[in-house]
Amino acid sequence: MTRVAVLGMGRMGAAMAKRLAGEGFDVTVWNRTAARAAGVAAEIAADVAATPAEAAGAAEVLVSSLADDDAVLETHGGADGTVEGARDGTVVVETSTVDPSTVRELAPRFAAAGASLLDSPVSGSVTLVEQGTLTSMVGGDAAALEKARPVIEGLSKAIFHLGPSGAGATMKLAVNAFVHATNHALSEALVLAEEAGIDRAAAYEVFASGAGASPFVLYKRAAFERPDETPVAFSVDLMKKDLDLIMALAERHSVPMEQLAVTADVTDRAIGEGMGAQDMSALAVYLRDHPI
Repeated sequence: MTRVAVLGMGRMGAAMAKRLAGEGFDVTVWNRTAARAAGVAAEIAADVAATPAEAAGAAEVLVSSLADDDAVLETHGGADGTVEGARDGTVVVETSTVDPSTVRELAPRFAAAGASLLDSPVSGSVTLVEQGTLTSMVGGDAAALEKARPVIEGLSKAIFHLGPSGAGATMKLAVNAFVHATNHALSEALVLAEEAGIDRAAAYEVFASGAGASPFVLYKRAAFERPDETPVAFSVDLMKKDLDLIMALAERHSVPMEQLAVTADVTDRAIGEGMGAQDMSALAVYLRDHPI
């Protein structure tokens, strides 16, 4: 049985820990807020690590799901970080959405310890974690991927090995550029239909049945139709984090992102109205409440 540690007990990380335990892996969990880790551990009979280093020492494969680049750098590279606890052959699967440079900074430190870092961000929601149908985008060593593959397959329906360290993180930012553009376009189209007299649910039924019926459109339906009743899956604040990373990557590669710049502006305005903690679908609420 592969011993797995899951670092970060946010919505995605907690769901990953539960899914992997259900798939038969021996799971250890860690979270910066210990009570959160203890709560998840109690649900799945997992062990709780006091530090990331301890989690790394207890596992062959680590799966990390953290909020941002600072959290990733501190959890892995800080005092009592996973680099300190990693053993020869340990594989770290970093699923967080971060700048590719963050991964490339950490990878040599793991290599020096005899371990491997894979940047393996995912596309999908908590529901897809629970179903084991995420899409994983992987950068890093092919042999390390093969060692971690059974764990990643426990979470994913599709695994793409895209190249060396940083390739997975790069691809995730490109994917999120598309997702956030879709979220903005869907928000505008839905509000347009509503304001022109079409029932919201009827309009969404057409969107979900037509050419634009992507998986995102299908699984975000409840959030757009009933925003006051649907739990937050991905906040506007996290959108802002993603958009900043995407725009920085585009600037480094001299790629124009004119459409995404408009999405970033609307996102900033929604946050300015106190909507940062709401689900990303709240862009429709913002547009509805702020007519021209």
